[in-house]
Amino acid sequence: MRILGIDPGLQKTGWGVIESAGSTLRFLACGRITSDAAQDVPARLAAIDRGLSAVVEAWSPDEAAVEQIFVNANPASAMKLGLARGVALCVPARAGLFVGEYPANTVKKSIVGAGHAAKVQIGAMVRVLLPACGVVSADEADALAIAICHAHHVGVRRQGIALIL
Repeated sequence: MRILGIDPGLQKTGWGVIESAGSTLRFLACGRITSDAAQDVPARLAAIDRGLSAVVEAWSPDEAAVEQIFVNANPASAMKLGLARGVALCVPARAGLFVGEYPANTVKKSIVGAGHAAKVQIGAMVRVLLPACGVVSADEADALAIAICHAHHVGVRRQGIALIL
């Protein structure tokens, strides 16, 4: 199964594509979609839409996974992140893909074993699990971690076992 992981953000949206076959994971690609902070929000969302649409077209994933929003003290920032996340959910759904959603703590537990792991730990474990990815940005590492988390949970979902996230 080919999985697209997406770490949404209005300024930088990370993406990563892996293949999962049983317990074997294989890195395929990753990158970041950036938007121009000088543009208005609709133009920035359109840039994210175009970028993610190109990724879906180029890599033909079977499923996608997106990180859920964490609580943000700044309502304006939370709203902008929510808008970017909406695009991240919509693009793969529009392509007919199942889209899994995972809280940050679940992603961190799946990768590092601790729900409050630092970004440096996430990046290090992603490189251990997917050595072919090399050195990647934090946004790309987070996107690959989300894809890995989905790979770990997809078998359980297919067997009809309920998970407590």
